Amino acid sequence: MTKTRRIGAPMTVPQRPAARTRIIAATTAIACAALVPALTAAPAQADTIVQLPGQSVTKKLKDGTTVTITRSNESARINPSMGGTPLHRNAWVSGKYVVTTSDKAAKIGVGAGYIVGCQLTLGGNSNSRAGATAPDYDLQSATTTAETGAGVTIGPGQAVNYVINDREYKDAFGAAGHSSSISFAGGKGTLAYTNETMMVNGCAGYAQARSYAKVSITTDNVSQSIAVYGKPFSMG
Repeated sequence: MTKTRRIGAPMTVPQRPAARTRIIAATTAIACAALVPALTAAPAQADTIVQLPGQSVTKKLKDGTTVTITRSNESARINPSMGGTPLHRNAWVSGKYVVTTSDKAAKIGVGAGYIVGCQLTLGGNSNSRAGATAPDYDLQSATTTAETGAGVTIGPGQAVNYVINDREYKDAFGAAGHSSSISFAGGKGTLAYTNETMMVNGCAGYAQARSYAKVSITTDNVSQSIAVYGKPFSMG
């Protein structure tokens, strides 16, 4: 039996717009056309709603297995912190990933999250790569890793990797381990999340965020990973 834990201590705790939920279930991928994100302007101290584009990507693995990754229902609600200063930013994010493969016996791992950077360019359009590197930012270079719900402090040129899930498990030797990836069998899987909170402090300049999903596929003949990145959006 696995359990999750938080990474990092919460700092600034805003009033959340709604109870958050996580849904993990197997289903069929739904193609999603990319849309231009729409920003809803709001007066000072009011929420800003960002509707983000969906994406559907199909890749072929080295053994010929096809993998389709679909992102949909992604949005962000940006709200000034209760601290009331430009150094505090809060966002509640929601989204859904569906992964299907042509090999019904394939094992799938899905790890979703967000890169939040202070005065960093996180790239332009939605994209995917057979690895974990975005065109303008290396996910592994994040200066801090935290689970959603935790508050972090970053300065100019720094970034935090917010993971949606932090799964705790024991390895074959009984030692504790952690993973942000959720496992699925049967060649398909879905990971969805609603109103996951990101709280960023200390950034005196502009802040950007960008969603990602790291998908691993294991068949009898190959083990390969694919990274899908969403459209960057401003946190102010």
